[in-house]
Amino acid sequence: MAGTKLIALNRKARHEYFVQDAIEAGIELVGTEVKSLRMGAVNLKDAWADIKNGQVFILNMHISPYEKGNIFNRDPLRPRKLLLHKREIIKLQADIKTKGLTLVPLSLYFKNSMVKVELGICKGKKLYDKRATNAERDARRDMDRAMKTRGA
Repeated sequence: MAGTKLIALNRKARHEYFVQDAIEAGIELVGTEVKSLRMGAVNLKDAWADIKNGQVFILNMHISPYEKGNIFNRDPLRPRKLLLHKREIIKLQADIKTKGLTLVPLSLYFKNSMVKVELGICKGKKLYDKRATNAERDARRDMDRAMKTRGA
């Protein structure tokens, strides 16, 4: 997309979960956190989102402290509020309670000058699902390799 710059991608999310739907949300940050994001100092690996009191928070997302930020730096693992419309939050809350789904951040990016989070509505994979996904990926890679050697 025009005007977007990827900051971080959560590769573990697609391995651990079936992503059923994705939603874009804004995120509430302080100045030094934005500066750290511009340097790419973020880790989404173990992060997830939760709904508390009608608000969505992203938990366990590590944004490294800004080197030149001194007293303005915040806790790197603090909960950060996600900015969504009320009807979107109500829909997410209903999905989570009834279907047993989880909110997982898939990616973090700049859209124009705003920081956005792509939040995945996910269902956990079992071990056999992960094996099937790996086998499918390996088969596709083998087919591509065979087509490449045949064409050359």
